[in-house]
Amino acid sequence: MNKYLLALGGISILLMYGILLWTPKPVEQTETPVAEMQIEVVDTEAAREQGLSGRTDVPDNYGMLFVFETKDRYSFWMKDMLVPIDIIWLADDGSIVEIEDSVSPDTYPNSFTAPTPVKYVLETRARYARDNGWGIGTNVPIELP
Repeated sequence: MNKYLLALGGISILLMYGILLWTPKPVEQTETPVAEMQIEVVDTEAAREQGLSGRTDVPDNYGMLFVFETKDRYSFWMKDMLVPIDIIWLADDGSIVEIEDSVSPDTYPNSFTAPTPVKYVLETRARYARDNGWGIGTNVPIELP
């Protein structure tokens, strides 16, 4: 009987040891920091007229924020543009009211207009909104003046 209990105890110890080895360990989760967007504010007529015209590149986490004095249905065109961009119209609370995705320089002289009056328009590299999961109603994570 002692041999039986000794064998049973040994098997129990081996089973518990095996269970401990096979139990999945929790994976340490780390948060990937969201890249901060570098914003260039343009709030004068001359700066708004120039916009991104003539630039050969728009960096990944860069945005040009057009700030107007009053709400209106502002139109944008691709005059003198060298690269495609996203044009994003924003409400006062920073939510997106319209996105023109990947607007090509070839679209000039066509213009793109907000569906509702706004004071803020954000231009980014092409596909930035799509790549970041932004859509109509999304609150853009930037501070509006």
